[in-house]
Amino acid sequence: MQTIVFTLALMISVVFTGSGQTQYQKGMEKALTTWQSGKALEASNIFERIATAEADQWLPAYYVALINTIESFQQPELEKRKAMLNKAQEYLNLAKGISPNNPELLLVEAQWYTSWVAFDGEKYGMQYAPKVAAIYQQAGQLAPENPRVAFGKLEWDMGTARFFGQDPTEFCEALQKAILLYDDFEATEEFYPQHGKDYGLEVIERTCKQ
Repeated sequence: MQTIVFTLALMISVVFTGSGQTQYQKGMEKALTTWQSGKALEASNIFERIATAEADQWLPAYYVALINTIESFQQPELEKRKAMLNKAQEYLNLAKGISPNNPELLLVEAQWYTSWVAFDGEKYGMQYAPKVAAIYQQAGQLAPENPRVAFGKLEWDMGTARFFGQDPTEFCEALQKAILLYDDFEATEEFYPQHGKDYGLEVIERTCKQ
């Protein structure tokens, strides 16, 4: 089963400056800046150290899981892909233990399964596709106004539609509505995920251009 791979256009703004920063803030800024510069696995290592030091914070573990899941899509070798996804699963479980029923973590979980489907649709499609659909449904119920949730579900539905020979342009109206969610979305805490709008616009351009 062919799927559309949900990738990320990072948008990182460094808010805190000066000597008043905590070690957590300094570490998170360093990790995010490192990731933004294209050093994904180096950033993951920094997030791992922060997750160890800040056991009550879900975001460092979230970013470890997110980075390794995203990077796994580019890994054609089974064992290397498996290693990345195993690490992603470890830190996803850690983050979920700190912040249960978190829609951002559900999105990573959906992408985790999608990576396996993208790797071998014949082997994993029937097994994991229903799980992905159910996760997006749950995330949508928890956070219907979260633009990443909306786009993640739409991309999965579009991939499914393509697999069955349907025209993906049927999703254009829904995509246009989803992109507007970015304008009103407000982060609930420092370093909360903010990415996705630029990528969403690319999806609309690619899918809906006349």
